[in-house]
Amino acid sequence: MTAWSDNAWPDHLAALIGNTPLLELKRFGGRQTSPCRILAKIEYLNPAGSIKDRTAWGIIRAAEADGHLRPGQTLVDLTSGNTGIGLAALAAARGYRAKFYLRASTSPEKIGLIHQYGARTILIDDAEFLQPGAVDLIIDRVRQENPEAFYTNQRGNPANPRIHFETTGPEIWRDTAGAVDILVSAVGTGGTVSGTGRYLKSQKPGLKVVVVEPAAGSVPTPDHPDVDTVEGVHKVTEVEAQHLPGNYDSGVVDAVIACETAQARLTARALARDEGLTAGPSSGAVLFAAAQLAARQENAGRTIVAIVADSGERYLSQPGVEGDRTPHPAPAPQRRSGAWSSQPIRTGPKPSYYGPLG
Repeated sequence: MTAWSDNAWPDHLAALIGNTPLLELKRFGGRQTSPCRILAKIEYLNPAGSIKDRTAWGIIRAAEADGHLRPGQTLVDLTSGNTGIGLAALAAARGYRAKFYLRASTSPEKIGLIHQYGARTILIDDAEFLQPGAVDLIIDRVRQENPEAFYTNQRGNPANPRIHFETTGPEIWRDTAGAVDILVSAVGTGGTVSGTGRYLKSQKPGLKVVVVEPAAGSVPTPDHPDVDTVEGVHKVTEVEAQHLPGNYDSGVVDAVIACETAQARLTARALARDEGLTAGPSSGAVLFAAAQLAARQENAGRTIVAIVADSGERYLSQPGVEGDRTPHPAPAPQRRSGAWSSQPIRTGPKPSYYGPLG
């Protein structure tokens, strides 16, 4: 994303952000027999581990250029975790302090990463988010409590979608040689899908942009506040415009697919077991939607790019993972006729191949 110095290596953290790879999924969701190609854009290979590294750098870069961010100032925002992690990493690398407000249900792994970079966290009870317009009220509180800090405003800062217009979209266009037909993304702050979608549609007006949102059973309400949710997958239909993130451009979006939290978690698990990729539940939701699109006959021969925003390592403590924690003892291997076997090893003297090698 950023030009290196005259050395043969980068000399600042931001130079490592971007140019993440696309991986064609060959086994996931019965890929062997599907007439549609799914490419996963692996955003957790950014230096702080998610696509929000791009957002963080876009915001900091613009604020520094405009003179809005002073040396040693504190960065502050409301975040579901990944933007906070990206901002905390860059703040540490560039001499700023950072403080972030998060839902109390944010995964301990994300909170721990923010602390690892030296930033502070304030946890807010999830019940405070249930009423319409609650996010705006919480943001007002964040700003009032931190009058001297630089509020990064990831939901409304135009530097957020701009960085995706300048980097994420062009990378997809370049790496697919213009063959991308459908972009699938979640909606957190709206920056990724809006900026990336705008760029790709500027190059290929017929391209379709699809977002995934939580299904009705995965949206908490005052009557059912303890519903299992997916961080970074937000409702965009049946929501009044003033309550949507300012960076979300609904005009870019062609379709919305709903996904239950359980489906997102199961899809993320299937990705790990079919492709060897560990992805967070929001990426599971994105790939659930991508698989639905790939199964449609009208999409035969098309190429879908799905945004894999972060790694499953950030959610190992969350519901839906516990069942995989019990270790499964593997049978001891035994060599027979030059091949390994899973049959039990016979008792008796050890064969000669147990001795020193060579």
